[in-house]
Amino acid sequence: MKTKRLTLCGLLTGLAIVLSIAERLFPLDAVIPVPGIKLGLANVVTLFALTQLRVRDAFAILICRVVLASLLMGSITAMIFSLTGGLLSLLAMLALLHAEGRFCSLLGISVVGAAVHNVGQVVAAVFWMNTGAVVAYLPFLLVMSVPLGLVTGLTCSAALSHMKKINFGA
Repeated sequence: MKTKRLTLCGLLTGLAIVLSIAERLFPLDAVIPVPGIKLGLANVVTLFALTQLRVRDAFAILICRVVLASLLMGSITAMIFSLTGGLLSLLAMLALLHAEGRFCSLLGISVVGAAVHNVGQVVAAVFWMNTGAVVAYLPFLLVMSVPLGLVTGLTCSAALSHMKKINFGA
């Protein structure tokens, strides 16, 4: 791995961890009555990495972010839920990135990523808690995937636009 790319992956992982910590400091469920709801700001880094780096770099950043953030401020349960949602989301966004411009935009890809992330977390919860009752929570999460996925997509789009202006090349 080239030094520049390795350094960039480390910086993006650090940024994703900082964004995860910042999200926990300002819980959205104080404003939106859906327990555990988060903006998903760290997913901006995942989407950025998918568009600018190699797929394996994006996977490595995601896995490092989830493991390190969980060690710093979470639990094994949070790590399992986050990893399941994150990996499924990354795979869905990766599949849609190949169609970007033909029938979906970066914003649409981000919304799908948010929705699939929520589906992945609910699937993990079903297995972890050994009950299907948590599936009843999914419709609320899917509705929230739209505005929160749009925020993530708009943030990533702004970052990509800025990077283009400064001739950023990963």
